[in-house]
Amino acid sequence: MRYSLNSRFKGTIIGTLLGEIILNRDRNLPNLKLPHVQKIMEGAESLIELGRFDFDDWLKRQQQECLNSNTSDGILLEAILNTIPVILFFHDNTTKLRQNLQQVVEILPNNLVVQDGILAIGYAIAKSLTEKLTPHTLIPETVAFLGETPSNLPQQLLKVNDLLSQGAGLEKVQAEFSKEEELSHVIPIAFYCFLSTLEDFRLSLLRSVQIKSRSLTLSMITGALSGAYNSTGGIPVTWQILLSQTELLDSRVNNFSLLLNLADMLLAVWSGVYNSERHLKKVIGENAVAAPRVIRLR
Repeated sequence: MRYSLNSRFKGTIIGTLLGEIILNRDRNLPNLKLPHVQKIMEGAESLIELGRFDFDDWLKRQQQECLNSNTSDGILLEAILNTIPVILFFHDNTTKLRQNLQQVVEILPNNLVVQDGILAIGYAIAKSLTEKLTPHTLIPETVAFLGETPSNLPQQLLKVNDLLSQGAGLEKVQAEFSKEEELSHVIPIAFYCFLSTLEDFRLSLLRSVQIKSRSLTLSMITGALSGAYNSTGGIPVTWQILLSQTELLDSRVNNFSLLLNLADMLLAVWSGVYNSERHLKKVIGENAVAAPRVIRLR
């Protein structure tokens, strides 16, 4: 493998959070706390403790803050953050990936673009994690994964695919989508920012924050897509340091280290590795969630 699966797991999570940090920096905002990280952590903790995806447990952990946005863009952002651990955990089985993501999106308001968007992003990340991503075929394969749907997301993705084949620049892409509703072009443009600079995480993320709308959802999706593909090895060290120095949550110590440890544990559970409770506590830290006594196969 070109990159280890562990580095890709971490790259996905780090890339997602850097989407917000780099956007804030571009807006000349200070390094604010990142409350969004809690959603990722809660989802990962559920999978680690149970060794499988349990919708009721997942929902119980998320319900206090789940879907508290009144905008479609905000709902999409929360949905992506809630499902990142699920995507990582089931990246090698597209059938289970679809089933579990569909179970999650059933609780969303009836927004087909949001629901299809989660499936599209999940599939693209899975292709990177399994090292089966081919840039020229990713979008057609993603559209095929979505299947028959009344949303316009497949058409928008195919439009991006055509623009990529033409070598279209960022300005032309923005012009093509300027007449679309914001939500319907967030995901296609994120795919463009990712695929047009496939091997360059830094440039992909910087492109996403240059979009006129400067959408937080757009930058975080781009970060997740590119982070999964390029892994931690492709993310600038200075940006990783910037994230490590950002106060992620008020209630946890060494938030960044805990986040990375949770990624380690998620991979361990996915792989079916058995660890004693004592070893798990050493891995994820005494301040983390209680470790499972036995890690069950998913």
